[in-house]
Amino acid sequence: MPWFKKETHLLPDPRKVKFPEGLWVKCNNCRGIIYRKELIRSAKVCPKCDYHFPISVNERLAMVADEGSFSEWETAITPLDPLKFKDGQRYTDRLKRNKEKTGYPDALVLGEGKIAGRPVVLAVQNFSFMAGSMGSVVGEKLARGIERAKEKKLPLILFCASGGARMQEGVLSLMQMAKTSAAIARFQAERGLLISILTDPTFGGVTASFAMLGDIIMAEPKSLIGFAGPRVIQQTIKEKLPKGFQRAEFLLEHGMIDMVVARSAMRATLIQLLSFF
Repeated sequence: MPWFKKETHLLPDPRKVKFPEGLWVKCNNCRGIIYRKELIRSAKVCPKCDYHFPISVNERLAMVADEGSFSEWETAITPLDPLKFKDGQRYTDRLKRNKEKTGYPDALVLGEGKIAGRPVVLAVQNFSFMAGSMGSVVGEKLARGIERAKEKKLPLILFCASGGARMQEGVLSLMQMAKTSAAIARFQAERGLLISILTDPTFGGVTASFAMLGDIIMAEPKSLIGFAGPRVIQQTIKEKLPKGFQRAEFLLEHGMIDMVVARSAMRATLIQLLSFF
């Protein structure tokens, strides 16, 4: 006869226990489970492996620019559907849904702000809008931003986050590679300063054009950066890729970028660079 009798009717039925959704987040790098509030407190940096999660445009601007200094440009430019494209849904419907979700008309936010009192032009890609894909609006806004930075003789700081060119616009999206690269060449010919910051992920036509044309190229830790994805490359060359391939640290080691800077040190690093130049 047992000393204690387990009162099973007092225990909750595990099938009926409900846990609130969204309390935990899985890290894209180490696959560890992180308490969401802890992740927010750490500026969305994994406390286990230092992976920097993607953040919103507003969060990015708040971390870098002086409070209340940012003024957005070119807000009236909106994308069209020249190819009348349709895959799982119409391109126009996809654009509408992403605009409602993000509050922005496309995947690039452009404007003038100040960093420690110094005026700069800021261009931030919005990964939440169709994976930050580069279409005709992204290319046009960036080209206009580069031209205005040249006219005003201001440094241009570019935060990249993109899956590449926007397939729904076909060759028109690929043309933005040439347009933005030409604008940057004119800007740099006038001794304009371009600081490019690569975040996770930066891929495709964006990497193959304006993202890698900065006078100084920085990246956040553990960011995945490249043209084609590592799985595609491995299947193509039929060889095992080295550890950390296409991560920011690997690119730094092989001379593709200039520095890897933690999110917490990004503003201080930009202040130092702007002061130096």
